[in-house]
Amino acid sequence: MKRNKPLALVAGAALLTLAACGGGSSDDGGNGGEGTEREFGEQGGGTKDAERQGPAPEIEGASTGGTITVYLPGDPGPDTLDPTGGWSVTGNSIQQALTSRSLTQYARDENGQPVLVPDLATDLGTPNEDYTEWTFTIRDDATWEDGKPVTAEEVAFGICRSLDSEAFPSGPGTEYSKHYFAGAEEYEGPYTGKDPNCEKWDGVTVDGQDITIKMSTPFPDMDYWGAFMAMGPAPLGNASKPPNYGQKPLANGPYKIESYKPNEELVLVKNDQWSADSDPARHQYADGFVFKFNQDQAKVDEIMLSDNSDSQTAVATSLGSGNYNDANSQLGERLVQQTSQCVSTLTPDYEKIDDINVRKALAYAYPYEDAWIAGGEVPGVTRIPANSVMPPGMAGKRDFQVDGEQITYDPEKAKELLTEAGYGDKPYPITMVYYEVDPLAVDVQDQVTKGFEAAGFSVKAIPVQESPYNVFFDPDSKVNKQLNLRLVNWCSDWPSGSTMIPALLKTGAVYNTAGFSEPEIDEEMDAISTLPLEEQPDAWGALDEKIMTEYFPIIPTAFRNDLFVFGSKIGNPTGDGSIGAPNYKDLYVMQ
Repeated sequence: MKRNKPLALVAGAALLTLAACGGGSSDDGGNGGEGTEREFGEQGGGTKDAERQGPAPEIEGASTGGTITVYLPGDPGPDTLDPTGGWSVTGNSIQQALTSRSLTQYARDENGQPVLVPDLATDLGTPNEDYTEWTFTIRDDATWEDGKPVTAEEVAFGICRSLDSEAFPSGPGTEYSKHYFAGAEEYEGPYTGKDPNCEKWDGVTVDGQDITIKMSTPFPDMDYWGAFMAMGPAPLGNASKPPNYGQKPLANGPYKIESYKPNEELVLVKNDQWSADSDPARHQYADGFVFKFNQDQAKVDEIMLSDNSDSQTAVATSLGSGNYNDANSQLGERLVQQTSQCVSTLTPDYEKIDDINVRKALAYAYPYEDAWIAGGEVPGVTRIPANSVMPPGMAGKRDFQVDGEQITYDPEKAKELLTEAGYGDKPYPITMVYYEVDPLAVDVQDQVTKGFEAAGFSVKAIPVQESPYNVFFDPDSKVNKQLNLRLVNWCSDWPSGSTMIPALLKTGAVYNTAGFSEPEIDEEMDAISTLPLEEQPDAWGALDEKIMTEYFPIIPTAFRNDLFVFGSKIGNPTGDGSIGAPNYKDLYVMQ
């Protein structure tokens, strides 16, 4: 899942993330404060509770009323609110928590760890013996915001929509539904395939309240995939036809959309048709939420540290590095550190930069700490050096170094590698983009350009006013065709290497912005999914090491933690370890 913070695309520091981002919490439940040891996260993978039913347990001391304002510095917000297309931490953390339900979801246990629980399904699904078929029973007491019941047919239709890669080119269905569901690779989807009722695909069937999904290959993680909005309902027929549906989709969670201005603001109000009894994990304490995108980090820090009326009922999704010490000493439990299973990467174009020594030179040319600080990150707290695709705490991750030791900024080493590759006589040209809208992104690009140029590269940095991902995903973009260096910032969709390595490195994967393609590696990825479950983590770890040491197609620049700032009247200030975001489900305004 990508992180929706474009400055990260330049910095490789903050992450533009995808959907059900795996994460965890520190032993104290994820809360930071004076004297709290801030660790880079051991993600245990969470637990499951298939029997959990609504209503969600009450939060001690919670009160109703008030509006919560959420400031998102440097973050343009989601490109669409269509649940089927949702695959970013920003959009998914808001919608999954507040407006849009799916087969399963995450709750938070007493230690702050994510727990997979039912949502629209009555349990976590029932697989057959070899995990090639899953059946979910849809509850009969969930409703849309217009009061109509959410039906099993609508859930099946939502699942079918996820197969339409042209209608949802950067949606999660392109990675999971198309790969795992029987007949999905040949099926074009209801819109592209001119099959509005999904009559040409028989991979999902409905019998009463039961939905059965057939797999083309064993898929033991289907219950985790069920937590994505792409595994939720959509109104039948033209009522949910893209792209219009993405402006104001019908809600079935505790809140509904009152207004949406892309790149600016999203306003949610209570959905009076939502029933707490039908929902095992969500609450409806606040009267509403206002999400403000593309905020200036310095101004947000000033607001949040002032404890004025604007900050008391507000949340900020990041904190500038220059204010970390003051915030850490002053805010106590209102400064929350949330671990996330995420990695930031530079992705050299695998065809254009085809010499591994040039790719290694880029790794040594990247000014890690200078870029992090320029982007508002706190080295050692919100960012640490990365050595692999798989992040800390993920089962199977191996402790290896591509070049024998951790790669750090070393311009002389970069020059040596360029010379060895035959490029020592003149600067090696790099073309990349940066998100001009965010002042921090501009500062980061300045540091990256200085670092690269000191290491023997020349840099053409192209400013863009939209999410760089929109550039990367447009094959007709004149800007994209110029690039030989891109970035991806990725969080696990659930705690498994299967949601990290194929998404970033399999031939044709949407977020394989490097264009890495090696048939041998593709075959190994496919083979791992057929291994016994207990053998898969080690196999993913071994493949991670093999890819990085033999090919080094992408450059991991950072593993991440997040810092969230909560106003003095925000109750239960916590992070959501399932997605690396504030815990919107359980927040309230103190009255």
